Amino acid sequence: MTLTKTSHSFHNTIIKNRLSLQTSFIDKINMMDIREINEKIQQESAFIDLLNMELGKVIIGQKQMLDRLLIGLLSNGHLLLEGVPGLAKTLAIKSLASAIKANFSRIQFTPDLLPADLVGTMIYNQKQEAFTVRKGPLFSNFILADEINRAPAKVQSALLEAMQERQVTIGDETFKLPEPFLVLATQNPIEQEGTYPLPEAQLDRFMLKIVIDYPTKEEERLIIRQNLAQESVKINQVINTETIVKARSAVREVYMDEKIEKYILDIVFATRYPKQNNLRKIENLISYGGSPRASINLALAAKAYAFIKRRGYVIPEDIRAVSHDVMRHRIGLTYEAEAENVTTDEVINEVLNIVEVP
Repeated sequence: MTLTKTSHSFHNTIIKNRLSLQTSFIDKINMMDIREINEKIQQESAFIDLLNMELGKVIIGQKQMLDRLLIGLLSNGHLLLEGVPGLAKTLAIKSLASAIKANFSRIQFTPDLLPADLVGTMIYNQKQEAFTVRKGPLFSNFILADEINRAPAKVQSALLEAMQERQVTIGDETFKLPEPFLVLATQNPIEQEGTYPLPEAQLDRFMLKIVIDYPTKEEERLIIRQNLAQESVKINQVINTETIVKARSAVREVYMDEKIEKYILDIVFATRYPKQNNLRKIENLISYGGSPRASINLALAAKAYAFIKRRGYVIPEDIRAVSHDVMRHRIGLTYEAEAENVTTDEVINEVLNIVEVP
């Protein structure tokens, strides 16, 4: 009996040692893979510094906005910007288009705008005695949809369909939109009269919602000096669209551990079921939580953020850095929250404070 116990114990020890060696071997392989990915990402992301240098010539401050622009560009996602006029929203995307040598279109949304004004229409050609397609301003790489909430629902739907499908149908023909294709829509928060607010389901199509604040005193001093200077600054082309398309593939290769995936799910599920996640304080403030798009876009944005930081792996700080921009337009607040002037950013802060960081 003693021999049997001893041999059984010896057998278990051998199995444990083997498992330990296998785990150690797998960890070494993973470390080697991550090291290779990290080196590749550092090479592939070299152009980020060049882009930031060029954009920094004309954009003073607004570092967060520029980073989020790059995240959208690298993740193939669209952005919604909210801020008062004069905060360099148009200048930023125009400068980005110049630095990449891409086509840029600005569309000023107004109540009398029609879907055909965006996508294009069929024009009758008298010489050819046939209808020909005239493409609209959507056929560009970078689209600035200025004050999107000023246009009626039909026009908003036409834009959002193009954003989702990456194609446009005019008459009987379907046309693919160019790559890269980035929509930057703006909303003015100080004017609500004569506007058509985007429904929650359409807001969900935007990868990020960025809230832009005023510059600091020192930044505004530099802005004044730059605008009063006699010589205007010229943006040079530093990369092409092929580089962006290639970088998008590299972003997908950024390593994300299972613990990070669990962290993303914990954050999103905490907004859906606050009571089950020790968030009784905000239970009555949330009417609905983040959709599955929130989880997908948190992962994508975190990978792109790591890429911008020239890292080949995602860390919890990356998730926390992009959480507000990904989640703020995907969480619905109750009337009680609105009555107490609670914002979605405050709700997200509470979630991030409670959810355990891996």
